[in-house]
Parts: sequence; structure tokens; C-alpha cells
Amino acid sequence: MKFSTTGLIVRKQNIGEQDRLVTVLTKSHGIVRAFVRRAENIKSPKCASTGLLCYSKLLISENKSGTYSIEEALSVEQFVGLRKNIENMSLAQYFCELSLMLCPKEAPADDFLRLILNALYLLSSEKKNPLLIKACVEMRLMGLCGYMPDLVMCGDCGTYQDEEMIFVPKTGKLFCKKCGDKNGVIGIHLPLSVVTALRHTIYADFDKLFSFELKEELLPLLNTASENYVQYMTDRDYKTLQFYKTIGNTV
Repeated sequence: MKFSTTGLIVRKQNIGEQDRLVTVLTKSHGIVRAFVRRAENIKSPKCASTGLLCYSKLLISENKSGTYSIEEALSVEQFVGLRKNIENMSLAQYFCELSLMLCPKEAPADDFLRLILNALYLLSSEKKNPLLIKACVEMRLMGLCGYMPDLVMCGDCGTYQDEEMIFVPKTGKLFCKKCGDKNGVIGIHLPLSVVTALRHTIYADFDKLFSFELKEELLPLLNTASENYVQYMTDRDYKTLQFYKTIGNTV
């Protein structure tokens, strides 16, 4: 069986001297692992089009054994701008690791792919602050894969907004400061502007997801909330995230 789709290469592994094994986030089949014959030959048309972080049109065949092979690949976008900035490149690799963990396998993944592609485009073109992009990807991915936080109102009294609210990553709930103090809630204290931004990452229309503004000095706090939520909900650490943070402290 063969099928045509579009996909982003989120992992690449060399097999011998000529072949490679890639993991692709595809529009029609979600996460797919596929062999690419002779892709390590620089003369092969599949060399660049199945490289890491390349978005391509693909013809994929499924073998009788249930394994996949990429028969044809035509590059659509290679996000060349990412290669000019090591921080943005490392953040893009973190998005790839999140995709491997959270995107559906062998099932339609249109929204997942669209989210990651938009994020890579903004990173590559440097049109938005990387920390804003990162928080959007983390929180929207959580929502897409079923870990939707409850950010509508205080989880105790129903207050919609307070000058300061408390986000609890372990539960994805939000509390006003009064209820949080009364009940001894342990979480991340957020000013209203950061609460509004966090809500936007979850509830905004997709076309407006990356369109909000937040003071630069508050972006790390927004990222603390989104990072902790991802880590609690998935119960794991991410090596690419740690590398991204290390790079940020050394360049």
C-alpha cells in the first residue's frame, strides 16, 4: 500500500553508509517511522528532503511486515533560518521531542503538524520572541492531546480574574490569591497579564495563537508555568529542553 502526504522530519538516524531511518510527523498518519534508501548520498533527491526539520511532500509505502519506506520526497520548506541561530535550532529540536512524545501515531495529525510548522516558521524568521512561541507550543500541544487545563476561573470560588492568581501545574487548575492563601494552594503565582497570556495559549483561535503580546520580562514566568505543566502531565524531563537552557546561558 502506498499513500501521499506531507510531513516534517522530527528525527533522523543514519543506517549504514547510504540509508537513513526517519521519524516523520505527517498530516494524514501522525508519527510514522520510515526507511529512506540511499538518502545519505548527496546526489540523491531524497538527501535534503528527508533531513531533520525539513517539511516535504512524501510518497510512503507500507510493506507487508508493517514497516514504512519513503519512495519519493520533495522539499517544501527547510527552515534555513534556524541554522543561523543555535538557540532557535535547539528550541526547534525541543519541539521535535515534544512531537515524538505527544502527537498521535499512525492517525491524522493535521492540527499538530500545523502547530509545529507555524512555530518553526516564526522561529526561523525571528518574527516573535522564542519564549512566546515556546509557551504557545507547550500549552496548545497539551490541549490537543487531551491534557486541557482549566483556566476559566478560580477552582474554588469561581472568580474570573484577580490581580494575582495561582496556577497549579499538577492539576492544571487556577485559583485566585484569596482562595489560594486560604486553602494553602502550592503553585505558581502569576500577575493578571500572565494569566491572560496563559489563557490565550489554550483558548485562542488557532489563527490568532501567536498574536498576543506580553512584556519581555514576564515571558520567563509564562514559560515556567507552561514548562511545569508539560513536565507534570507527561511525567518526564526533556533532554532537548535542558540543552536549550544550557545554550541560552552560554551564548
